Amino acid sequence: QTCRPVAGSLSRAPWLSRPAAQVLGTMFELDGRTAKADPRHVLARAVERLQRKGLTPVVAVELEFYLLQRDEAGRLGPARGLMTGRSAGSIDAYGLGRLDEMSPLFDDLYAAARAQGLPVRTLMSEYAPGQFEITLEHRADALRAVDEAVLFKRAIRGVASRHGCIACFMAKPFEGMAGTGMHLHASLADQQGRNAFASDDPAGTPLLRHAIGGLRATLADGMAVFAPHANSYRRFRSMSYAPVAPTWGVNNRSVSLRVPAGPAASRHVEHRVAGADANPYLVAALVLGGMQHGIDNGIDPGPPVVGNGYEQASRGELPTDWRAALDRASPSEFLVRTLGEEFLHVFLALKQREYEKFGALVSDRDYEWYLNST
Repeated sequence: QTCRPVAGSLSRAPWLSRPAAQVLGTMFELDGRTAKADPRHVLARAVERLQRKGLTPVVAVELEFYLLQRDEAGRLGPARGLMTGRSAGSIDAYGLGRLDEMSPLFDDLYAAARAQGLPVRTLMSEYAPGQFEITLEHRADALRAVDEAVLFKRAIRGVASRHGCIACFMAKPFEGMAGTGMHLHASLADQQGRNAFASDDPAGTPLLRHAIGGLRATLADGMAVFAPHANSYRRFRSMSYAPVAPTWGVNNRSVSLRVPAGPAASRHVEHRVAGADANPYLVAALVLGGMQHGIDNGIDPGPPVVGNGYEQASRGELPTDWRAALDRASPSEFLVRTLGEEFLHVFLALKQREYEKFGALVSDRDYEWYLNST
């Protein structure tokens, strides 16, 4: 195989001490065919399938993450404020205090994004001490949108390190705090570039509802991609802003598939299931594939959830642990169609090996629970 640079991805890496640049790469076979195990090609094929139907995906990625530091004993915890040195001991969701405290880091992060041409939008403090969220602009080029998310994730890590912090994208870094998600916003443009989901109806057009129907129908099959590690499943808890069932609703953050409020022209779906630890190319491919599945088959998503989605969730509709998710993925015809048979084979083989190695580890908790009780 050979690795080729992604056109237009060469950019400065200003967080490094020496002048340096980076470039994204994508894999090809020596005869020029795309490498079957490259996730970027998986997304490219999902985009092409929709384009053949006259629909262009419009995508934006929303990243949550923690900024952490180690204490004198080496334990990880939320980073102290860079301006005052104060501990991040309380939740400051949507507040400005923690943003001000970390402003030297975020100023450098926005500068790095400008140097790389990344379309960074809003920054907010999230629902845990040391947790933040940054969104990127919608792009009518799904590959570019996800490339930008990958580049920005690396920039967050690099800039955080320069300020003595660790950028953490684990799905659930702390037992008693909020998990970390990667929300994907998606709509479809018609051949004239108009939003095919646009409607004065807050629930969107019939096409949007069919797309949501497909996303609901394929969500369980894709959980091994949306939640790819053992730690990923610790995020899914009731009342946690992490969804626990294939539910949808209008401007409702307690469901898996949210249609945000806004002007008719902005109508789209926010896919809230994936953790920040997931591969964004694969997440985007499954979201687009699920939307196409629903449109091709005219799937009705059912009525939207109104009120608390956790209270109305039916347990058992989604795999609740890693083993169950891998078992669900293995025979999935939807994953074969969307990811490709060869890619799925490689992905599941790697995840099966990771699952086995993780299960064989003997942790401190083993000794705490079982040393004197057996």
